Amino acid sequence: MKRLSFIAGLAALVLIWAGPLLSVWRESFAAHMLAHMGVVAIAAPLIAIGVSDRIAAVRPSSALIASLVELVVVWGWHMPAARLWATSFVFATIVEQAMFLAAGLFLWLTALATAGGSTAQSASGAFALLLTSIHMTLLGALLALASRPLYGFSEVTCFGLVLDAEQDQALGGVVMLMVGAAVYLAGGVFLLSRLLSGNGQQRGAG
Repeated sequence: MKRLSFIAGLAALVLIWAGPLLSVWRESFAAHMLAHMGVVAIAAPLIAIGVSDRIAAVRPSSALIASLVELVVVWGWHMPAARLWATSFVFATIVEQAMFLAAGLFLWLTALATAGGSTAQSASGAFALLLTSIHMTLLGALLALASRPLYGFSEVTCFGLVLDAEQDQALGGVVMLMVGAAVYLAGGVFLLSRLLSGNGQQRGAG
């Protein structure tokens, strides 16, 4: 099962990076957000689950640090100047996507590593994922409800739809809310439920 999860995660990366999201539709913010969420909220957790049995125990602070790293990476790359750079140059797109994957893996690997540890470790993993869900919810809402477009003013095409800049940005914000925020919330709730059921503490004691 874990091997299938790992393979599925790699397959998701191939589909995201080799598909039209970052090539034909690279000007679309909604397409960018689909690629971003596909990397951090689909591929990264699948890969992390696939190798979770090989992860050594981590300090409670590790997951929290990973969450803060992802916050900086996510918000940093959604600054208008950074977004323009990533849209304009292939090298910048590669750097952006590599940082998304690294930050996503760092957080999911450390969060999963806390699941079988002490109460403090389990709590830190759950809190790290919930914190990430909160800041993704905030960013997604800001993007979806912004009174003006932040990433351009021309029409773009995504999935065959022609969108103006405001519609494109709003759709991207909704994607972050529906995919990213939801997946991290589900992960945090899952770890929290394990903690409350006593599984994490029992394993840590064993």
